[in-house]
Amino acid sequence: MSGADAPPPDPREELPDHLPALRAFAISLTRDATQADDLVQDTIVKAWSNFDKFTPGSNLRAWLFTILRNTFFSAKRKTKREVPDPDGIHTAGLYEKPAHDGRLAFSDFQTAFDKLTPEQREVLILVGASGFSYEEAAEMTGVAVGTVKSRANRARQKLCELLDLKDGEGMFSGVDGAAGAVLSRSRTQAA
Repeated sequence: MSGADAPPPDPREELPDHLPALRAFAISLTRDATQADDLVQDTIVKAWSNFDKFTPGSNLRAWLFTILRNTFFSAKRKTKREVPDPDGIHTAGLYEKPAHDGRLAFSDFQTAFDKLTPEQREVLILVGASGFSYEEAAEMTGVAVGTVKSRANRARQKLCELLDLKDGEGMFSGVDGAAGAVLSRSRTQAA
């Protein structure tokens, strides 16, 4: 059989490549590793059983992220319950202080990141950490591109304010990889 006669590759074979990014996004939504794993599993099951609806040649990762996001918000609407942690005592106990002491430690970034609205966190994860374009993030979240851009910009400004950074001054010095990715990608894509 020649290369021209070969069937197109099955996108299901690409699923394992997307698991780490899906899990990271799920953790950012659920704030719980166990719930995130369940959410990723539900997403993969839904994607697997609905691959006939996937358009070959389109962005598989964006399609999977959309399924994950919709699954999360559907479950949230159904349960209508959240674990109250107004003082952040439980959340603070889940994080371990980094061994290094940079200008911006990850624990400081995480604390500031947690103070953003869920919409702002979601946009920074999609655009900053996951590398989606504003257009892709808008499609996944179901809002206008301008809304995604303004949420990312406001989130970045809020992070600078919470971390006592003047107009991004010193933003990347001493920042670990994860925090740097969120801050730099969302900032450069806004330009």
